[in-house]
Amino acid sequence: MTLDDLRVFVAVCEAESLSAVARDLGRSQPAVSQHVKRLEKETGVPLLERRPRGVSPTPAGRILYRAAAEGLGGLGTALRQLDDLRRGAGGTVRIATGATTVRHFMAEGVAVFRDRHPEVALQFVTAGSSRRCLEAVQAHEADLAWVTAGTPCDGVEQRPCVELPWILAVRVDDPLAHRESVTVAELAGIRHIELPAHSTSRLSLERALERHGVRLESAAGVADWDTALLLAELGLGHAVLPALPGWNRGPGGIVRLIPVRGLPPLAAGWAARAFDALSPPATEFSKTIEENLPGTNRAAAGAEPRGRRTPPEEGHSGADSDLSGGHDEAGLR
Repeated sequence: MTLDDLRVFVAVCEAESLSAVARDLGRSQPAVSQHVKRLEKETGVPLLERRPRGVSPTPAGRILYRAAAEGLGGLGTALRQLDDLRRGAGGTVRIATGATTVRHFMAEGVAVFRDRHPEVALQFVTAGSSRRCLEAVQAHEADLAWVTAGTPCDGVEQRPCVELPWILAVRVDDPLAHRESVTVAELAGIRHIELPAHSTSRLSLERALERHGVRLESAAGVADWDTALLLAELGLGHAVLPALPGWNRGPGGIVRLIPVRGLPPLAAGWAARAFDALSPPATEFSKTIEENLPGTNRAAAGAEPRGRRTPPEEGHSGADSDLSGGHDEAGLR
């Protein structure tokens, strides 16, 4: 069993075609088949079964595929970091998130990091939800992800960094606009602008409201937090949102942001496969962002990373939408 055997086998499982992998690798189909046959001989079980169109892994093949894909992904990351050390380069830090998160949480930290480490390349991996960000980390497509905490993902650790209190966004001509704060019970009568479906923020809000016996009447739905605020500005409803840095609606604005009493804050922060195994540039980047978070409530200092470092169960995709990129929690929503 060689690394080449495993790489070819993983490619076949993902493409579900021997001929497609042969074309991609510039090899003959019998040569690709030989890699699979060698693995089957060593394991003593069939790994692929033929379909009317292509092939698919057997139950045994899925076991080997998961282990091989996981191992090759980690090996690829390690080899990339070793190559950076060999060449004396600063390396690359890959961050799964979205534009909204960068704007609200990372703008200052990214600028500081760039000034301190101009030799390090930053690669932002676009993801539309916290779940997608977590999956990117899980699949070794990103070193770090900024997410809404609370979405479990096997093999990924989470470290909350900030707490976002809930606010009610209303126009200044709304009857509630003069209030210094509102209670959860007072939300029952609002025309609610719903947060993204299946997002961590929406699920957290719905659970908290349910504990108070409150159900909100929907007036509109959005795909991210900034759009919800915009719709509130336009008078299309009321938005119950996590208070994001940069949402400062002071005197003269057309929207009031009113604290909601009785709702537990939403936590946001970093996710990584293993924080103690991050490259030095990735560790420094995460630290720099945390040190330069604007106007937020820091999560409890020294919070233990969360998440079991166990292989993903068969069929587990890890999906949801939230905080990473478009606050949509993508990292945040």
